[in-house]
Amino acid sequence: MCGIVGYVGVKQAAPILLDGLQKLEYRGYDSAGIAVRDAQAEHIEVVKAKGRLKNLMDMTDAGRAVRGSCGIGHTRWATHGEPSTLNAHPHYSREKRVVVVHNGIIENYQELRAKLTRKGYAFETQTDTETVALLLDCYYAEAAEKGLSPRERALFAIRNMMIRVRGSYALGILFGDQPGALYAARKDSPLIVGRCDGELRGHMIASDVPAVLNYTRSVVYIDNLEIACLTQDELRLYNVDCEEIEKPFTEIKWDAAAAEKGGYEHFMMKEISEQPRAVRDTLSPRIHEEEDGSRSVDLSELGLTDDDLRAVSRVTLIGCGSAYHVGVVGRAVIERLSRVPCEVDLASEFRYRDPMLEENALVIVISQSGETADSLAALRLCKERGVRTLAIVNVVGSSIAREADATLYTWAGPEISVATTKAYSTQLAALYLLAVKLSSVRGTLDAAREQQLLADMLALPDQIEQILADKERVQWFANKMSACRDVFFIGRGLDYAISLEGSLKLKEISYIHSEAYAAGELKHGTISLIEDGVLVVALATQPDLFEKVVSNMVEVRSRGAYLFGLTLCGQYAIEDAANFTVYVPRTDPLFATSLAVIPLQLLAYYISCARGLDVDKPRNLAKSVTVE
Repeated sequence: MCGIVGYVGVKQAAPILLDGLQKLEYRGYDSAGIAVRDAQAEHIEVVKAKGRLKNLMDMTDAGRAVRGSCGIGHTRWATHGEPSTLNAHPHYSREKRVVVVHNGIIENYQELRAKLTRKGYAFETQTDTETVALLLDCYYAEAAEKGLSPRERALFAIRNMMIRVRGSYALGILFGDQPGALYAARKDSPLIVGRCDGELRGHMIASDVPAVLNYTRSVVYIDNLEIACLTQDELRLYNVDCEEIEKPFTEIKWDAAAAEKGGYEHFMMKEISEQPRAVRDTLSPRIHEEEDGSRSVDLSELGLTDDDLRAVSRVTLIGCGSAYHVGVVGRAVIERLSRVPCEVDLASEFRYRDPMLEENALVIVISQSGETADSLAALRLCKERGVRTLAIVNVVGSSIAREADATLYTWAGPEISVATTKAYSTQLAALYLLAVKLSSVRGTLDAAREQQLLADMLALPDQIEQILADKERVQWFANKMSACRDVFFIGRGLDYAISLEGSLKLKEISYIHSEAYAAGELKHGTISLIEDGVLVVALATQPDLFEKVVSNMVEVRSRGAYLFGLTLCGQYAIEDAANFTVYVPRTDPLFATSLAVIPLQLLAYYISCARGLDVDKPRNLAKSVTVE
């Protein structure tokens, strides 16, 4: 969840570190710090501040007051120890002989802490990260006694630390007696290395691509249990046995402007508005038009043959948060079209139920970042058991993308706001493609139905644009309801799946208590919570369930609820039950989720704005959840 940036080169490091950390603010944090080494200074200078990054920038005159061309920076999201200046990163050993920034969790830190205490080390913070700094110091001193060179000492210390630490980490490391060197190591938490050319000559590390976009497009993705040594002119990579390895640089295709607000007040609104383009970019290249005018889904990028898909006996969808909600939709669409049994699991629970996985199963892991810790762990369990895995991710080169047997990228572009919008929509689009392809090769779709589904799919981006063009109506309603304290989302079938996502969006950024319920379950206890003034958002986009949902709306309205109705154009009977209604364009009911979610995203966004909250960086949340 934390943000890491490091730089070693010809320029002053601190301004670059702070700029990079600004690009990572979306990841969520409660404190920030930098450590910079001036070759002429005796010690590494460390500056830390609680709260927003602006506090650190004010303390350092935007970095200009901290001299040196080699440094590391960090934004912390507290796990061990309260948010404070003392607990903020970087952490260091005595006399700053070793300085460390860390993303992840050290699971055996208490055991290591006890051993280090017996060796005479004193701890000043409550963090697990300080254990890493002191452990490195211990092994570095041991290596010095062996007469090793500075780089050999560093590799010896890092290797021994990696062997003894349990948990997850991405580390940026400075050694006090190596003023021009920056080290990095990684296990289960994302880390990239970038090469800077020209007047910026040098190298960078970062926990995510936006931090380096202003300085380089050439990056190397560090894999598990790998070590990087960076100097101004050189990058060397090693495995955990300290054997040097070679890895190619990858060119980042993102435009740096894609990670900027572009005139919007918030990243979230920018990303909501980008959904037509993102969905189009995900769908269009994979739907091919034949010479006779017919269309077909081409997923040859997966390396799965038609025979492979025909052999699939069961599909398991795994994700966290919004990605799990995508899976709930995917289960219904895949089963309805392909008749393949399908189940959906929360990644954080999947491993703990000792799942039964069939030999011919296909496990689909869904993640925006491709670094979600629980999803990555679930993927690895499936691979250990010999089950074929498919990743649906947004970030090229991410851990889940690299480790899955096949990857279907969503092409949403960088998503900065903590609350996902366009990543959710593109994940849905990817699953629609997979469902139609599965159905086609298995012969469960007739040709006319397949062609209509593909036509409806291609129409989704324009239909999303239609909904966004009328967003002021939702804004008016949101302003009116911004003081509400409790909100319930109800729906049946796929509408319940949409309700899950709508409720999550609202609670994430507005801090209003919100729950989603299958409408048919209201009478089994939940309806007792309905009282005067409670807002109920009722979804009725499935024609075969429309009348039943309207009946549920009447039930809650008779008990004092205020009703927001959401349905397809033409279903005007909903107005008899709803106080306020939003209509979305007609599409195949299986794809209605892609349209119905847009007003729900807007509702959450505008309510949050009306309450004066930080839409892009809601409290206690982080964009990329890299700890379990």
